[in-house]
Amino acid sequence: MCVFTYLPLEGDSYIVTNNRDESMARPKAIPPQSYVLNGKTVTFPKDPQAGGTWIAFSDEYTICLLNGALKKHQHKPPYKQSRGKIIPDFFNFEGFLSFSETYDFQGIENFTLIVIDNKAMSIDKLVWDGEHALHNTLDHKESHMFSSVTLYSDEIITQRQLWFQEFLNRNPQFSPEDVMNFHQFGGTGDKNNDLTINRNDELKTQCIIQIVRRNQESTFTYKDLI
Repeated sequence: MCVFTYLPLEGDSYIVTNNRDESMARPKAIPPQSYVLNGKTVTFPKDPQAGGTWIAFSDEYTICLLNGALKKHQHKPPYKQSRGKIIPDFFNFEGFLSFSETYDFQGIENFTLIVIDNKAMSIDKLVWDGEHALHNTLDHKESHMFSSVTLYSDEIITQRQLWFQEFLNRNPQFSPEDVMNFHQFGGTGDKNNDLTINRNDELKTQCIIQIVRRNQESTFTYKDLI
């Protein structure tokens, strides 16, 4: 839920990879399984504490949620529901437009939602700042990287973008394995801010999940790091 990259491949294919940085006090996620939500088969890792997820994919969509909006906010519980419920709830709607116009975001903590539509080959980014839902469309032919503002300063986020661009420059013909290695080993050796983090054994990158979309099919790799 904390670092997410999207890299386009030829045609309508792409690679998305996500690092989950989480408190070690929180239970480990249940590895990805397929569930039927509103008649649709959706695959995702599950947070056993809240019962939700931060990333999921189906035939139609790949979706990722990052904690935080445009800037770091003050945590003010109680909240109406866990942010992890948002992605499963998405599949009760006809699509992104219906979801974004109808879903009740009031009372939910700040988040950023990335929605990839596999049929339309569009990428929508929805940011909820606690008061307003902000939407923009991203170019699906360009590479994108997002880091959670709740864990990383603007300076570190900018530095990560530079690492990402350097990776792309060094690997013009990247493979899914190359991207996975970048997510696991990218950085300068600073365990507090590298792509895989360990902050005093209290906050760690617990797992990395990668979804590869090719030939109208999605496959995943799940790497447990703890």
